[in-house]
Amino acid sequence: MMNLYSGTTDPFSHRCRIVLFEKGMDFQVIDVDLFNKPEDIAVINPYNRVPVLVDRDLVLYESNIINEYIDERFPHPQLMPPDPIMRARARQLLHTFELELFSHIDALEKNPKGADKERAHVRDQLTQLAPMFAKQKFLLGDEFSMLDVAIAPLLWRL
Repeated sequence: MMNLYSGTTDPFSHRCRIVLFEKGMDFQVIDVDLFNKPEDIAVINPYNRVPVLVDRDLVLYESNIINEYIDERFPHPQLMPPDPIMRARARQLLHTFELELFSHIDALEKNPKGADKERAHVRDQLTQLAPMFAKQKFLLGDEFSMLDVAIAPLLWRL
Protein backbone atom coordinates (compact mmCIF):
# COMPACT_ATOMS: atom_id res chain seq x y z
CA MET A 1 0.00 0.00 0.00
CA MET A 2 1.20 3.50 -0.77
CA ASN A 3 1.69 6.00 2.03
CA LEU A 4 1.26 9.71 1.41
CA TYR A 5 2.80 12.01 4.00
CA SER A 6 0.56 15.01 3.70
CA GLY A 7 0.04 18.35 5.37
CA THR A 8 -3.61 18.88 6.23
CA THR A 9 -3.48 22.51 5.05
CA ASP A 10 -0.80 22.14 2.36
CA PRO A 11 -2.10 22.80 -1.19
CA PHE A 12 0.60 20.61 -2.73
CA SER A 13 -0.43 17.68 -0.54
CA HIS A 14 -4.03 18.29 -1.58
CA ARG A 15 -3.02 17.89 -5.22
CA CYS A 16 -1.65 14.42 -4.51
CA ARG A 17 -4.72 13.44 -2.52
CA ILE A 18 -6.95 14.49 -5.43
CA VAL A 19 -4.96 12.39 -7.91
CA LEU A 20 -4.97 9.33 -5.66
CA PHE A 21 -8.74 9.64 -5.13
CA GLU A 22 -9.34 10.20 -8.88
CA LYS A 23 -7.44 7.00 -9.60
CA GLY A 24 -9.35 5.08 -6.93
CA MET A 25 -6.09 4.01 -5.33
CA ASP A 26 -5.67 2.13 -2.09
CA PHE A 27 -3.42 4.40 -0.05
CA GLN A 28 -2.91 5.65 3.46
CA VAL A 29 -2.63 9.33 4.31
CA ILE A 30 -0.22 10.11 7.11
CA ASP A 31 -1.12 13.59 8.32
CA VAL A 32 1.90 15.72 9.14
CA ASP A 33 1.78 18.72 11.44
CA LEU A 34 3.58 21.32 9.33
CA PHE A 35 4.69 23.21 12.43
CA ASN A 36 5.98 20.13 14.23
CA LYS A 37 7.17 17.70 11.58
CA PRO A 38 8.32 14.27 12.64
CA GLU A 39 12.03 13.57 12.08
CA ASP A 40 11.33 10.89 9.48
CA ILE A 41 10.17 13.54 6.97
CA ALA A 42 13.68 15.02 6.86
CA VAL A 43 15.08 11.52 6.47
CA ILE A 44 12.92 10.61 3.47
CA ASN A 45 12.85 14.08 1.87
CA PRO A 46 16.08 16.13 1.92
CA TYR A 47 14.00 19.32 1.67
CA ASN A 48 11.98 18.37 4.79
CA ARG A 49 8.64 19.15 3.11
CA VAL A 50 5.43 17.38 2.25
CA PRO A 51 3.98 15.77 0.25
CA VAL A 52 6.05 12.60 0.20
CA LEU A 53 4.85 9.38 -1.42
CA VAL A 54 6.28 6.05 -0.29
CA ASP A 55 5.45 3.16 -2.60
CA ARG A 56 7.38 0.06 -1.53
CA ASP A 57 11.06 1.01 -2.03
CA LEU A 58 10.28 4.16 -3.98
CA VAL A 59 10.21 7.53 -2.22
CA LEU A 60 9.03 10.56 -4.18
CA TYR A 61 8.57 14.18 -3.18
CA GLU A 62 7.25 17.28 -4.95
CA SER A 63 3.60 17.11 -5.94
CA ASN A 64 4.01 17.30 -9.73
CA ILE A 65 6.54 14.44 -9.72
CA ILE A 66 4.35 12.33 -7.44
CA ASN A 67 1.27 13.00 -9.56
CA GLU A 68 2.95 12.17 -12.87
CA TYR A 69 4.27 8.92 -11.38
CA ILE A 70 0.79 7.94 -10.20
CA ASP A 71 -0.73 8.90 -13.56
CA GLU A 72 1.79 6.80 -15.49
CA ARG A 73 1.68 3.82 -13.15
CA PHE A 74 -2.13 3.76 -12.96
CA PRO A 75 -3.30 5.06 -16.36
CA HIS A 76 -7.07 5.08 -15.80
CA PRO A 77 -8.45 7.70 -15.79
CA GLN A 78 -5.59 9.40 -17.59
CA LEU A 79 -4.90 12.89 -16.21
CA MET A 80 -2.06 13.93 -18.52
CA PRO A 81 -2.83 14.20 -22.23
CA PRO A 82 -1.77 11.20 -24.34
CA ASP A 83 -0.41 13.44 -27.12
CA PRO A 84 3.24 14.49 -26.51
CA ILE A 85 2.63 18.07 -27.67
CA MET A 86 -0.38 18.53 -25.39
CA ARG A 87 1.53 16.84 -22.55
CA ALA A 88 4.40 19.31 -23.02
CA ARG A 89 1.92 22.22 -23.00
CA ALA A 90 0.33 20.85 -19.84
CA ARG A 91 3.75 20.63 -18.16
CA GLN A 92 4.51 24.19 -19.27
CA LEU A 93 1.26 25.40 -17.69
CA LEU A 94 2.00 23.45 -14.50
CA HIS A 95 5.35 25.24 -14.33
CA THR A 96 3.62 28.58 -14.92
CA PHE A 97 1.16 27.83 -12.11
CA GLU A 98 4.11 27.21 -9.77
CA LEU A 99 5.82 30.48 -10.66
CA GLU A 100 2.84 32.78 -11.13
CA LEU A 101 0.30 31.46 -8.63
CA PHE A 102 1.59 29.05 -6.01
CA SER A 103 4.78 30.99 -5.27
CA HIS A 104 2.52 33.66 -3.72
CA ILE A 105 0.44 31.35 -1.52
CA ASP A 106 2.85 31.42 1.42
CA ALA A 107 2.71 35.22 1.62
CA LEU A 108 -1.09 35.22 1.36
CA GLU A 109 -1.53 32.63 4.09
CA LYS A 110 1.05 34.10 6.48
CA ASN A 111 -0.09 37.71 6.11
CA PRO A 112 -3.63 37.80 4.69
CA LYS A 113 -4.15 41.51 5.41
CA GLY A 114 -0.75 42.76 4.26
CA ALA A 115 -0.19 40.79 1.07
CA ASP A 116 -1.93 43.20 -1.30
CA LYS A 117 0.72 42.88 -4.01
CA GLU A 118 0.56 39.08 -3.98
CA ARG A 119 -3.25 39.10 -3.89
CA ALA A 120 -3.39 41.44 -6.91
CA HIS A 121 -0.91 39.28 -8.81
CA VAL A 122 -2.86 36.06 -8.17
CA ARG A 123 -6.13 37.81 -9.08
CA ASP A 124 -4.66 39.07 -12.35
CA GLN A 125 -3.29 35.65 -13.26
CA LEU A 126 -6.61 33.94 -12.54
CA THR A 127 -8.45 36.63 -14.51
CA GLN A 128 -6.32 35.73 -17.53
CA LEU A 129 -7.39 32.07 -17.18
CA ALA A 130 -11.10 32.85 -16.80
CA PRO A 131 -11.94 33.10 -20.55
CA MET A 132 -10.81 29.49 -21.02
CA PHE A 133 -13.76 28.34 -18.93
CA ALA A 134 -16.25 30.14 -21.17
CA LYS A 135 -15.11 27.87 -24.01
CA GLN A 136 -14.56 24.60 -22.21
CA LYS A 137 -15.47 22.76 -19.04
CA PHE A 138 -11.89 22.18 -17.80
CA LEU A 139 -8.48 23.74 -18.43
CA LEU A 140 -7.54 21.32 -21.21
CA GLY A 141 -11.00 20.85 -22.69
CA ASP A 142 -13.87 18.59 -21.72
CA GLU A 143 -11.84 16.19 -19.55
CA PHE A 144 -10.60 16.68 -16.00
CA SER A 145 -6.79 16.82 -16.14
CA MET A 146 -3.65 17.34 -14.09
CA LEU A 147 -4.01 21.10 -14.65
CA ASP A 148 -7.38 21.07 -12.92
CA VAL A 149 -5.83 19.03 -10.10
CA ALA A 150 -3.04 21.59 -9.76
CA ILE A 151 -5.24 24.66 -9.56
CA ALA A 152 -8.12 23.20 -7.50
CA PRO A 153 -6.46 23.68 -4.07
CA LEU A 154 -5.85 27.35 -4.86
CA LEU A 155 -9.39 27.96 -6.08
CA TRP A 156 -10.80 26.16 -3.06
CA ARG A 157 -8.83 28.46 -0.74
CA LEU A 158 -10.10 31.57 -2.48
